[in-house]
Amino acid sequence: MIPYNTAVVLLGCALLGVAAGTVGTFALLRGRALVADAVGHAALPGVAVAALIVALVGGDPRALPPLLAGAAVAGLLGVLAVQALTRTTRIREDAAIAIVLSSFYALGAALLSWLQTLPGAAQAGLSKFILGQAAAMRAEDAMIAAGVAAVSLALVLAAFQRLRAVAFDADFARVMGLRTDRSDLLLLGLIVLVCVSGLQAVGLILVVALLVLPAATARLVTHRLPRMLAIAATAGGIAGATGAWLSALRPEVPTGAAVVLVAACFFTLALLLAPERGLLARLAMLTRRRLSADTEHFLRAAWEAQEAAGAGPGTAGDRWAPLGAVAGARGWSRGKAWRLAWWLGLRGLLARAEGHVHLTPRGATAARRAVRAHRAVEHHLLAAGATDIASADRLADLVEHGLPPEMAARLLPEPSALPASPHALGRRTR
Repeated sequence: MIPYNTAVVLLGCALLGVAAGTVGTFALLRGRALVADAVGHAALPGVAVAALIVALVGGDPRALPPLLAGAAVAGLLGVLAVQALTRTTRIREDAAIAIVLSSFYALGAALLSWLQTLPGAAQAGLSKFILGQAAAMRAEDAMIAAGVAAVSLALVLAAFQRLRAVAFDADFARVMGLRTDRSDLLLLGLIVLVCVSGLQAVGLILVVALLVLPAATARLVTHRLPRMLAIAATAGGIAGATGAWLSALRPEVPTGAAVVLVAACFFTLALLLAPERGLLARLAMLTRRRLSADTEHFLRAAWEAQEAAGAGPGTAGDRWAPLGAVAGARGWSRGKAWRLAWWLGLRGLLARAEGHVHLTPRGATAARRAVRAHRAVEHHLLAAGATDIASADRLADLVEHGLPPEMAARLLPEPSALPASPHALGRRTR
């Protein structure tokens, strides 16, 4: 049975992850991901000042509501400082973010060090805001953080259409009459709310990762925004709950680090296994393309080797071609040519015997199509006077793959006739 306090903390961190994934999706699409980093670092002096004020009036300097309020004010000031530096000076936004986050964080660190010297050590426990610590959260603290996260999530859902328009095409949204400045201000406010709500659970340094990693994970998996929001919210919620659970089991493990590591695992899996944008999918696509190109090159080389052996331009395909001639025509090693011949034999495109290959009817049809596409491009380039014969062959190798039959027919208007190779024509004219 999970203790009540632990269950509330887990629920609060899960809701924080859901809100962070949702808000982070729009921040990522709008190019505002680094703003969260500035907000998180800028919140530290606000936390220190709020703790000092509460301590001076005789309250508990570790009470969460005033600390969150101070963090929110400081975070908003940091965002405004970034915007002011960007609009009124020639400083770019990335430089402005670096200036603000480093300056505010240095101020916060100095204030925390100064608070440590005061009687009563008013900053006791405030270091948990740097890396986060679920074990230090009380049930009421988790409820407050969850409430702020819930407000953020509700605002995102209420302003979904406006945020979507600004995230994908701000200029078009402006032409359609939308106030993009207000939408950007709303998004920045949501980023501040999420960063503030995650200070004690995740920490001000790593809260930006909770905003970015689930959104980046979803961006790799899908192209559609509603599905992206759902995936980011789910990944963020699971990462938040799992990280808080690990930190509760091992109090010496900062919650922020645990949450970010879980989110990073999700991102790594998406980076590897995403159906279209994943590394394995891209590797498989590139392998298929390379194998398809090598297949066409092999069949064309076999066809032309048979032509060189005495078959006419339209009757090649019914003779045996030396495998060495095919390899030499393409500049391949004999081992690569043998492997391709073995693969094409499995596909029923050719037969092999004693170092020679013979095109099957299917292979001859595919070879004829590949030869026609290649020579169509060659003849078109030569007719246009764009290059010489040798260069036309190299250029045709680059553009012939996937050439639709109707395009080849347009380049060579007589589909029943297979033209001779320009190389053979060049040799005869010489």
